[in-house]
Amino acid sequence: MIRLHEIRKVYPMGSRELTVLRGVSLHIRAGELVAIMGPSGSGKSTMLNLIGCLDTPTSGSYYLDDREVSQLSGDELAVVRAEKIGFVFQQFNLLPRLTALANVELGMRYAGGVDRERAMDALARVGLSDRGDHRPTELSGGEQQRVAIARALVKNPPCLLADEPTGNLDSRSGEEVISILTALHAEQDMTVIMITHDAGIARHCQRIVHLKDGEIVAEELL
Repeated sequence: MIRLHEIRKVYPMGSRELTVLRGVSLHIRAGELVAIMGPSGSGKSTMLNLIGCLDTPTSGSYYLDDREVSQLSGDELAVVRAEKIGFVFQQFNLLPRLTALANVELGMRYAGGVDRERAMDALARVGLSDRGDHRPTELSGGEQQRVAIARALVKNPPCLLADEPTGNLDSRSGEEVISILTALHAEQDMTVIMITHDAGIARHCQRIVHLKDGEIVAEELL
């Protein structure tokens, strides 16, 4: 499903350049559950942004479902994101004035239109069918992250990207979120790629990719 070949990402820094990814090559099969680990500054989030079509590489090739997407325009990348990819972030990114249900419905606006029944079903799948009329401030951190997962899932993307999904949660809430993600992966054969600093969380995955200084230095099959 996902193939990165010799991906480099360089950011201009005034008269200098900052190289974040240094010729990364990676193949992730459809339906695989993969963790990406590495120290701060290793290039994890940059790699995830490239995979999620939020950014483009400086050089190299990126194939998503056998389509070369690294050279697409911004509008074309937006269509790919809407059709192919769901995002879960560390900061939840929920709109505070909207209810949980309305936040989930936002995930559908650029992927075929809003369907309230599907949004309610997505909340039920993450165990929040009774919290749809609550605003984010009325929910715990774990519940807010589950709303964010429901928002990502409501358009039924084949690929889910999670950037430190348990980073702002206590250990119990973190385990609940990971249990939901792994269950959804098993039930739907969804490709899930997750960044985490927590080795225990990563052990829930099928493979761990280790990054250091913009390069893949090791991979573990679990």
